Amino acid sequence: MATPDRSTGPGPAGGAVHRPPPLLAVFGLLAVVEITAVALRWPALQWATKPLLAPVLALHLWRRTGDRHTRVLAGLGFATAGDVALLVPGPAAFGIGIAFFLGAQLCWISAFVGQGAVPYLRARRPLCLAYAAVWAGAVAALVPSLDAVLAGAIAVYSMALVAMALTAHVMGPRAALGGGVFVLSDLLIGLGAAGLDFTGRPVLVMTTYAAALVLLTTALADDRGPVAGETAPAELLGRPREHGTSGTAAPGHGVPLDGSGPSDGAPAVPR
Repeated sequence: MATPDRSTGPGPAGGAVHRPPPLLAVFGLLAVVEITAVALRWPALQWATKPLLAPVLALHLWRRTGDRHTRVLAGLGFATAGDVALLVPGPAAFGIGIAFFLGAQLCWISAFVGQGAVPYLRARRPLCLAYAAVWAGAVAALVPSLDAVLAGAIAVYSMALVAMALTAHVMGPRAALGGGVFVLSDLLIGLGAAGLDFTGRPVLVMTTYAAALVLLTTALADDRGPVAGETAPAELLGRPREHGTSGTAAPGHGVPLDGSGPSDGAPAVPR
C-alpha cells in the first residue's frame, strides 16, 4: 500500500512547518526548468525535462492513493507519450500527439464519471451549456483557418477536452480550476495552429499546462472519497466533494522545438 508523503515537520518553538511533498517539489523544479527552456528555445533541455512532468505527478498520486485512481494514472501515461510526440517536429508527430492526449482526456473523463460526475452535472445544466458554448465558439473561430483533417482532429479532441474540464467539477474547486486551465492551455495552442501567434504564447502554453496537471492531480491525491470507478454515495451526487466531509474529501503542452511556430508544415504543436 502506498505511504502518504509527509508534508509537515517540526518548526520553531515546536510549531509545525508545512512544506510540499517531495515529489511536488521535484515537479515544481522540473516545470520551472522546462518553462525556462521554452522561453530560451533550448530543445535539448526541453527533452530532458518535459517527458518527466507527468510521470512525477503520477508517482505522487500513486504514493498518496495507491491503485485507487488507476484511470487517472493511465491518463498521465498518455500525457507523457503525448508530450514526447509533440517534441518531434512535423505533422505526423503532431497528429500522434493529439491522439495520445485524446486518450488522456478519455481516461480522466472516465475517472470523473466514476466519481459521480453525471448525476452532479445533471443538476447543473446551465454549467453544461456554458462549457458547450465555449467549445462551439472556439471551434467556430479556429477551424476555418485549418485544413480539413486537422480541423476534424481538433474538433474531436477539443470536445473531449471540454468534457474533461466539465466532469472535473465533481471533484471540487481545485479540479474544476485545473480543467479550466487545461482548456486555456490548449486554446492557446489552437491560436498558434490557426496562425494567430503572439509574443510569449509558447511560455503561456507551458505554464498553463503545468498548472493544469498539478491542479488535477493534487485534487485526486487529496481525495478520500470512493475509488475512481465506484459511484459516489447518494448524498454526494448533488454537490462536489468538500474537504473535511465525513468519509469523503475532495478536494491540476509544449511548443515547437524552436519555441516559435510551425515546423515542416506542422501547426504550432501543443506543449
